[in-house]
Amino acid sequence: MTLIADSPTTCHERLMAEHSAHNYHPLPVVIAEGAGAWVTDVEGRRYLDCLAGYSALNFGHGHPALLAAAHRQLDRVTLTSRAFGNDQLGPFCAEVAELVGKDMVLPMNTGAEAVETGLKVARKWGYEVKGVPENRAHVIVAARAFHGRTISIVSFSTDPEARGGFGPFTPGFTAVPYGDPDALRAAITPETVAVLIEPIQGEAGVVVPPAGYLPAVREICSTANVLFVADEVQSGLGRTGHVLATRAAGTDADVYLLGKALGGGITPLSAVVADADVLGVLRPGQHGSTFGGNPLACAVGRAVIELLEDDGPGGLLARARTLGAVLHARLARTLGRGVLAVRGTGLWAGIDIDPRLASGREVCERLARAGVLVKDTHGSTIRLSPPLVVTAEEIGVAVDALEAVLADLRRPRGAGLRRRVSRA
Repeated sequence: MTLIADSPTTCHERLMAEHSAHNYHPLPVVIAEGAGAWVTDVEGRRYLDCLAGYSALNFGHGHPALLAAAHRQLDRVTLTSRAFGNDQLGPFCAEVAELVGKDMVLPMNTGAEAVETGLKVARKWGYEVKGVPENRAHVIVAARAFHGRTISIVSFSTDPEARGGFGPFTPGFTAVPYGDPDALRAAITPETVAVLIEPIQGEAGVVVPPAGYLPAVREICSTANVLFVADEVQSGLGRTGHVLATRAAGTDADVYLLGKALGGGITPLSAVVADADVLGVLRPGQHGSTFGGNPLACAVGRAVIELLEDDGPGGLLARARTLGAVLHARLARTLGRGVLAVRGTGLWAGIDIDPRLASGREVCERLARAGVLVKDTHGSTIRLSPPLVVTAEEIGVAVDALEAVLADLRRPRGAGLRRRVSRA
């Protein structure tokens, strides 16, 4: 196909508008290359990537250890299906189990698949272990949560955009306010089999629960003989400076759902991780995936685990904690200067822009013109989640650009932002 005469960006945007389903509203940036924390568009402009694929790119673009693992496996075998074993699957499952401290791993592809798998496992555990009557299993979720976009998942979403036009919905779910252990306790019934919680709500705007909330969830679940299922698809694997945000809060879940960063930004890879008394309820033929546990994804996942096993001063987890403190200290200076609130932990921040000043979308568009990529959510909130390989200098670049955008928005209209971030 020959692109008609126009700017490369405009041509690619036209093709997407005409031939790609409109299920996203992307910023007007068409990326062609990436390295580390930086990407380059089709016209050669460079941007600091402070979204990192919603945490799928925790290790940056083109991490050499991950690329090397992928290249080695590409030359050998990429897919066998689960009709056969492969020489990466067993080691991958063993290494994930050791990393998380559980017995068993069920590899899938996407975060939504991990959530669906976790729900199926919880229901089956409820019938076979807890003794809930067949077809009566009940799962409690948190309001404003985001766990994916399948029919079952949007069935319990409280976001009208996610639900509108997709009914009828899957029954068996109750949503309670996030961060409220009393509401959770009151919603428990004898037929409750699981509580599904994000330890930090990413899509809602990087909402960190009150201190003591996750340990309270653990206590409630243990008392009621209910599984605590932690969706760590976004919060896990280094984003907060820890392997698991749940553990960082001082507690443990029965089931962990991992994804995004597990595939290193190279291939989709997710996993459900639990002890044998939970995952052991599945038997051959009851659940599966053709691509789940494929050797290419497992090889990359094993390289990801190796990166996460180094929690020394120079490791990526330590970097996320140290540079996260730098990020949040810098963002605190924006409060009252166009920003109403800043939340988060590690290299993860939700920033509430004063809606009288601009929408989150407008701030993101202005930041893109200044050479920094972030994404908005829920109107006036923007999120920062740079790769863990980001430097303190690059964090300064991002926050400087945000401060310049906010200052420009506070000026009389027409002044315009004249500076664009660049880096050789």
